Amino acid sequence: MFYLVKTPWLVKKLIYPGYIWHLPSKEKKIYLTFDDGPHPVATKFVLEELKKFSAKATFFCLGKNVLAHPDLYSSILSQGHATGNHTHDHPNGWKVDDEVYFRNIALAADYIDSNLFRPPYGRITRFQAKQVIEKMGMKLVMWSVLSGDFDKRLGLEDCFRNVVKACSPGAIVVFHDSEKAFDKLRYALPLVLTHFSEKGYSFKQIEL
Repeated sequence: MFYLVKTPWLVKKLIYPGYIWHLPSKEKKIYLTFDDGPHPVATKFVLEELKKFSAKATFFCLGKNVLAHPDLYSSILSQGHATGNHTHDHPNGWKVDDEVYFRNIALAADYIDSNLFRPPYGRITRFQAKQVIEKMGMKLVMWSVLSGDFDKRLGLEDCFRNVVKACSPGAIVVFHDSEKAFDKLRYALPLVLTHFSEKGYSFKQIEL
């Protein structure tokens, strides 16, 4: 499995210029995002940790998980966080028919009221992206920092270090509130919140 912890400038500006990779800021702000929830254990943990630091975040949810856990989804919103569409059941845009992909996004939109969209795995074709942005009226949000909490090869400390080394003001950071990532998330998130809070950063939700 190959991926880049920090998204290179070349990718953000030249190859995929229409996507949102970071939110430039002169202030010390970080945008924490959580993919694949809501999950009854992981998402509750995230919400509890965020509350300790008066931090806000953005949850890119799967429609099927919102359908399964509507009360948890409501808690995300009632606590002042933002949500985004992460499709209904996590299809890979490179491997499915375009119309199937668009229907999957539309199905999730029945449960997730948001103009933010993040493609599962970050994999979406140029045609699909154009339709999502221009036809479906959504903002395509990617990231500038991957924690790597999904990577079985990484140790707990690695995920924390990934975020600390790669973050700068305006960074969009990806964690996963999922069962697969929970061990690393449970270790790294409190450390990330503590580290950057001590350095004067605030944590904001994405509003576009």
